[in-house]
Amino acid sequence: MKFTLRDAELLQSIFSSRRDVRGNRFQGTPIEEEVVRKILEAAISAPSVGFSQPWKFLIVQNDAKREAIYNEFVSENAKASKKFGDNSFYPTLKLEGIKESPLNIAVLYQKPTKTVLGQTTQKKMGEYSVVCAIQNLWLMARAYNIGVGWVSILRPKKVKKILGIGDEYKLIGYLTMGYVSEFLDEPELLKLGWEEKKRVDEVIEWV
Repeated sequence: MKFTLRDAELLQSIFSSRRDVRGNRFQGTPIEEEVVRKILEAAISAPSVGFSQPWKFLIVQNDAKREAIYNEFVSENAKASKKFGDNSFYPTLKLEGIKESPLNIAVLYQKPTKTVLGQTTQKKMGEYSVVCAIQNLWLMARAYNIGVGWVSILRPKKVKKILGIGDEYKLIGYLTMGYVSEFLDEPELLKLGWEEKKRVDEVIEWV
């Protein structure tokens, strides 16, 4: 299959329009089951080293478990806030949407039980493959005008315990997903002046 310049431009538009969505923008409207399936199909189209496909997606529907994960976030965020004590922005940031989003997904890495092609030297390549799957999920969700947030202020071991996940899995990401009131024209932290956006020339070096 050959793609056109228009296809490339559309793809770049999706890339540049992707946002990390917080709880104050989720609408709560349920996502159609067929759309969820298409987004997850995009996720498992990601590259995986040794064609290991080590991912698993746990859709968290139980309200009590979501509440427990939210409480874990609150505890860890309080600790994080102290580390940014000199920054007045931090307490005002809404950094998750665990309860507001209609869908929570724990993305897991299944630890190998045998030697995996391409992972004999760099042991974490399987985990990186799962990250690629998350990126695919995020971009396909954006193409459906669905927002995704990656909640990183959580202790993986605590989340695994809450969800009853065994030792054969490692938590890679905890995602919130749903239709949103708006997608910002720029990343929120860029708008707030938290960091500046790097230019391509700043991150390239020829050796």
